[in-house]
Amino acid sequence: MEKLILDEAQKIWTEIARQKTPGELKLEVELYKKLLNVFQVGDYTYLIFNPPEMTIEFCSDSITALLGYQPHEFTLEFLLSLIHPDDLPYFMDFEATVTRFFTQLPPEKVQRYKSRYDYRLRRADGTYIRILQQIVTIQSDEDGAVLRTFVVHTDISHLKTGGKMTLSFIGLEGEPSYFDVKPIGKFIPSREVLTRREKQILALLVQNKQTAEIAALLHISPATVSTHRKNMLKKTNTHSVLELAALALEKGWTP
Repeated sequence: MEKLILDEAQKIWTEIARQKTPGELKLEVELYKKLLNVFQVGDYTYLIFNPPEMTIEFCSDSITALLGYQPHEFTLEFLLSLIHPDDLPYFMDFEATVTRFFTQLPPEKVQRYKSRYDYRLRRADGTYIRILQQIVTIQSDEDGAVLRTFVVHTDISHLKTGGKMTLSFIGLEGEPSYFDVKPIGKFIPSREVLTRREKQILALLVQNKQTAEIAALLHISPATVSTHRKNMLKKTNTHSVLELAALALEKGWTP
């Protein structure tokens, strides 16, 4: 499975690099450090990624404090292995969507956008934290090929404990921004756990609506509401509406 994921990732990042090869890496890393200290809202680490060669060329020492690993351990393959299994399909879809977005930009605008989305990473102690991944292109060519990116991972566990993962493109230098962008849906399983009607009922249950009230609002019988409720608990292997609501929030199941 890991080999299949890596192969798919290679296709995505090769596409955004447009089969190009980056030249020598020359960066003012200390300048980036100063900027990071101004803009971050939590513990963070940063790295430089080379899409054409699928390599992490540099990883900051702060990776140890954030995740418990050494910088030399943090290869692309290792990063993919740390992503929460439930989040990995979304990560792949977001990356594919990012590639589509940047390949459609005029070459002069490639460095005027930052992509960002969140997912969970496993620490060395086995626990997961939710990180916000932000990426800017720091090297491209006249054709708009993305040759190197600057990637920041910030711990936002204290800001977001669950819910829907979201992808946004933040415009720089006056460019427009695009929030909560719908991913292309290539890797995310298409099968919905809850039906549209079940999501409607769940939303009302979370509002402390009683069975009779829900039945009246949706123009169905109380018995039908009860059946949907039982089916939702069974399908999600939960034992109460509170537990079901917490799971729905974590998974982003909304009507």
